[in-house]
Amino acid sequence: MTSVDPADLLIIGGGPAGVDAALAGAALGLQTVLVEAAELGGTCLNRGCIPTKVLLGATDAADELAAQSRLKLAEGRIAFSLAALQTRKDRLVSGSRTALAATLAKAGVRVDAGRVTRISPGSARIDTPKGPHSVPYRFCILATGSRPAVYPAMAPDGRAVLDSTALLGLTQVPESLIIVGAGAIGLEFADIFHRLGARIILLEGAERIAPAEEPDVSKVLAQSLTRKGCVVRAGVRVKNLVTADGHAVLTLDTGEDIHADKALVAVGRFPNSDIPGLADLGVRFLGDGPSRAWIDVDDHLLAAPNIYAVGDVNGRTLLAHAASHQACYAVRHAAGKTTAPYEPGAIPGCIYGNPETLRVGRLSRELAAHGLEPEISEVQLAANPMAQAHAATAGFVRVAWLDGRVAGVVAVGRGVAAMGTLATLMVNQGFTRDDVEKTIFPHPGLDESLRAALLAGRKKG
Repeated sequence: MTSVDPADLLIIGGGPAGVDAALAGAALGLQTVLVEAAELGGTCLNRGCIPTKVLLGATDAADELAAQSRLKLAEGRIAFSLAALQTRKDRLVSGSRTALAATLAKAGVRVDAGRVTRISPGSARIDTPKGPHSVPYRFCILATGSRPAVYPAMAPDGRAVLDSTALLGLTQVPESLIIVGAGAIGLEFADIFHRLGARIILLEGAERIAPAEEPDVSKVLAQSLTRKGCVVRAGVRVKNLVTADGHAVLTLDTGEDIHADKALVAVGRFPNSDIPGLADLGVRFLGDGPSRAWIDVDDHLLAAPNIYAVGDVNGRTLLAHAASHQACYAVRHAAGKTTAPYEPGAIPGCIYGNPETLRVGRLSRELAAHGLEPEISEVQLAANPMAQAHAATAGFVRVAWLDGRVAGVVAVGRGVAAMGTLATLMVNQGFTRDDVEKTIFPHPGLDESLRAALLAGRKKG
């Protein structure tokens, strides 16, 4: 097996974390090698964040028309071509991959198209279409991401029972669609396929949909989906989900059968952590098996000496922007630019569609659970001029306060995710009421509801 030029920095995985780590490493003058077994951009660009937002954006006019129609201000219907949408989505994704490759090449990053089949101290074996080779390295960043979780009782089969990747590839809209799992993935696909004309049956095992969000957020989401005509059921348990006679048949633990043309299984993610040799390096795993184990990291995101694990694979926060932030820190730490422990600050999380959700910082219930005494202030979106203009006034903005400073922001409603950066800055800087009063918010704008919530009267959380 041949050995190629050594790398100061070997990065395994070409998703958002891997790409940003590679660019950061090259910018610091490190000889950087990026290894990707499939497509540059990872799940986010090819099978997740970006393609779903293309479909959400392209179909948003359906919700806009429906909202104005309810006020008898407009009438008509919108017909979408899923095949044409897929063509556009694929073109945009392909163009983004090409642009990524050009950016990496211009930065001086060497990209190895292959799979790491064994990693050892200071060296990694990479199998490529041209044959295997080894790459000596000083530091290694594991940025291998995650994949859709699979359970035997409802394993996707590529026929009527699908995972999110297969659903993204459909060119014909199913008449009906069962969605198992009402987290971010399930909720966004529910919006997309409802707009395209499918009848949606959304099932969640927890007691409410969007279980990671505030209960009041879950309530607004459920009400919105129900008004659209979707079937929403929480607190149900799936016994079995199979393809039968070309259709999806789901059986609950009560014995009830639910039939649909297709079914999406969106019940979480498993880490891509099964790289031979990691355990021999001293890497520790958290989980219940080698194919479902998150990589344990310390306060510097180190999984072993000179080996970092960032993004989904360490299980801390399964968000692309969090992964990239971790990756850039790991590069700085490896290059000796920082010795401080990794501290991300507040991490914004959003669910897109209509309505959207925003969550950043510590929620009032989290603070109370730690024995703290938060206060909350909030406003409804009903009075916001932009919400009124779009006939989408359901939802609210809520602020959690601790010792007179902003500790968290929660919002649900049309377009609220756009407040994410401002809310994150306010939480990270611990805004006070005086800080808010010194800040000019644009009028008219959805951000005015954030300002109103910040200045509203407070009550004990």
